[in-house]
Amino acid sequence: MATDAVDLLTGLLTYYSPTGSEADAVDYLTQWMSAHGFTAQVDSVGNAIGSRGSGANEIILLGHIDTVPGEINVHTEGDALYGRGAVDAKGPLACFAAAVSWLPVIPPDWRVTVIGAVGEEGDSRGAHFLCSRPTPRYCIIGEPSSWDHLTLGYKGSAWVDVQVERTLSHSAAAPASASEAAVYFWNRMTEARAAWNTGRERQFDQLSASLRAMNSSTDGFTETARLRINFRLPQDMPPPHLQAWLTPLLGEGTLEVLDSVPCYRAEKNTALVRAGLAAIRAEGGKPGFLLKTGTSDMNLVGPAWGCPILAYGPGDSSLDHTPHEHIQISEYQKSVQILESMLGMLMA
Repeated sequence: MATDAVDLLTGLLTYYSPTGSEADAVDYLTQWMSAHGFTAQVDSVGNAIGSRGSGANEIILLGHIDTVPGEINVHTEGDALYGRGAVDAKGPLACFAAAVSWLPVIPPDWRVTVIGAVGEEGDSRGAHFLCSRPTPRYCIIGEPSSWDHLTLGYKGSAWVDVQVERTLSHSAAAPASASEAAVYFWNRMTEARAAWNTGRERQFDQLSASLRAMNSSTDGFTETARLRINFRLPQDMPPPHLQAWLTPLLGEGTLEVLDSVPCYRAEKNTALVRAGLAAIRAEGGKPGFLLKTGTSDMNLVGPAWGCPILAYGPGDSSLDHTPHEHIQISEYQKSVQILESMLGMLMA
C-alpha cells in the first residue's frame, strides 16, 4: 500500500495543473479514487470528489489540486520527490486519498469524503462553491504542516487598489505629483502600521503589507498614480476594519478593496485535534500547533461550516511556490499512516 500511495502522488504531479488548468489532474484523481473503492465524480465547478461510506456523519478532507505556475520536472533524488505541487498542495491531497483508501472499513454511520478543490491559488472558486454543502462532522484541510504538526489558523488577506489623481503641472511647480502623493500615502500607512503592531510579538497577530504593483499614467491634463497592496490580516482586523483604518491615511484619492477574506482560527479543544495529537504521538512524534501567516480554504469553509477543523499535511511550507519544490517520501508515507489512524479514532 505504501508503494501505491507514492505512485498516486507521483502520478498526480505529472499532471501540471496551474490555476485554471486543473481538468487533467482532476480526471486523474477521480479515476484513481474510483479504482480504489471510492464513489467519485467531478462537480459542476470542476472539483474532484470521492467518498467512501454512506452514513450521515461526514468527515471532509479538503485539499486543492491547482498549483501556482512554473512547471518542475517530476523526479526523485534519494528520498526527495520533486514536482510543482509536491508540497503545495498535491502532497497533502494525495495523502488524504491514500489514507482513506487504506481504511479497512467505514462504519455504517460514517462517510469520508476527499475533495481536490480547484482555484485555491486564485479566486478559490472551488471552496466558495463547497461552502453551500451540508456541514460535515469534521473537516481537515490539506496544507503542509510537516508530519508532526497541526495547523489551527490562517491570517486573512485583502487586496487593495489605491488611486491618486492630480492636475498635470510643470515639474518645477510646487504641488506634489500624483506619484509623490501615492508614495506619501505608502509611507504614512507604513508608519501607522508599525504603531498598530506595537506590542504584538507574534506575526500571526500583526498587520502586514506588501506593495505588489505600482504605475502612473497621464492623458495630458491629469496624471494618475496607482498602488496595489496585499494586506495580511490578524483576527482583530477584519476587512471592513482595514478599509476604515486606511481611509483617513489616504487623504485625496480613492481606495478599493478588490478581494478579501478574514482571518480564521479553529478551536483547539475538539475531538478532531485530540485524534490528531494521539495519532502523531503513536508514530513517535512530539506534536505541535501552527498558526500560518498565509491563507487557505480554511478561511472560507471554516466560518461557513462551523465544525471542528484543522489543517494537516506533509511537507515543508518554506518550499511552497519555489523552483525547487519537493517533498520527503518518508515524511509523506508517515503522514498517510498518521491520517489513517486519526480517521479511525474519529469513527471509533
